[in-house]
Amino acid sequence: MKKKIISFLILLFLFSCGYEPKYSLKNRADYDFTISKLSFIGDRQVNLKIKQRLTNYTSVEKEKSFLLKINSISEKIIIAKNSSGDATNFKNTITINVEVFMDNQPKNKFLIIENFNYNNNSNTFELKRYENEIKNNLTEAATDKIIFKLSNIQ
Repeated sequence: MKKKIISFLILLFLFSCGYEPKYSLKNRADYDFTISKLSFIGDRQVNLKIKQRLTNYTSVEKEKSFLLKINSISEKIIIAKNSSGDATNFKNTITINVEVFMDNQPKNKFLIIENFNYNNNSNTFELKRYENEIKNNLTEAATDKIIFKLSNIQ
């Protein structure tokens, strides 16, 4: 009986903590820009993730309307090897170059670099899955920075 009461109180506390999704419609109203057009060059997986995250900002017309040209590069670098020459540590780096145009005039240009170091895994299937997860997480972090920088452009 005590466990049920304690778990009920914990659930009650968690549901009343005021959590709101970061990109909900209510929070999206805080950003006073819209993206009229997106064009991509570079890594397909990174570009698809960025496009997925930025589509929330293409539907509503706002005073500031941007055209974005995004060039993305994803690299996997070996940073350490063992005595037999096999890779033990890797570094995954995502570089995103964003050109912002407003009224067909260049407005801003910025570069975002995200990286993550990780160890090798003997199971190549698990390693590939882990690398894809890392790439998605790095892309999400970079997209958050893009949104923040766009909201601060005057």
